[in-house]
Amino acid sequence: MAQKTNKAADLATTKIELANRLFFRLYQCANMLHKTGTRAVEAEGITTQQWAVLGALSRPAAKDGMSIGDLARYLMVSRQNLAGLIGRMERDGHVAILPDARDRRSRLVTMTATGRHVWQVLAQPKIRAYYDQVLADFSINDTTHALHYLLKILENMKRIDDGAPDGEADENLQD
Repeated sequence: MAQKTNKAADLATTKIELANRLFFRLYQCANMLHKTGTRAVEAEGITTQQWAVLGALSRPAAKDGMSIGDLARYLMVSRQNLAGLIGRMERDGHVAILPDARDRRSRLVTMTATGRHVWQVLAQPKIRAYYDQVLADFSINDTTHALHYLLKILENMKRIDDGAPDGEADENLQD
C-alpha cells in the first residue's frame, strides 16, 4: 500500500514540476515573441501588440471594423489597455475610430489606407521571414501538434477566465 501511495505522490510531483516548466517556457516565449517580433517589424513603426491589432483588423470578418469590446475579446486583452494602444495607433495613422453605421452610439476601429499599406506591403514580408526563422526546424506535423496543444491550453484558460469575477480576468496589453 505504501508503495502505491509513493508512486501516486511521485506522479503528482512530476506533473507539478512539468507544469511549472511548461508555464515558465510559455512565459519566456511570450517575452521573446514581444522582443524579437517587435524587432522584426520595428522599422515599420509597429510593435507586436500593434501587429496583433492590424492582423485582427485585416481579417475579412473585420472589413467594416470592430468595436473596442469585440477587438479586446478577440485579442483576449482588457478594453482599457487596448484603448490606449488604439489611441497611439490612431495618432500614427494606422487605424481610425468611426461611428458604427448600424448603431450611432457605438464606434468601430478600422484600418486606414496607411495602416493597410504598413500591414500588407511593409510588415507582412518581415512577419513571414520571422515565422520562417522561428519555425525553421519545425515540420508541418510539429507545427500542427504545437498549435493543437496551445489551443488546448488556451481553451482551459478561457474556461477559468469565464468563471472569474468581472474585472479580475482582464489581461494587460502594453505598448
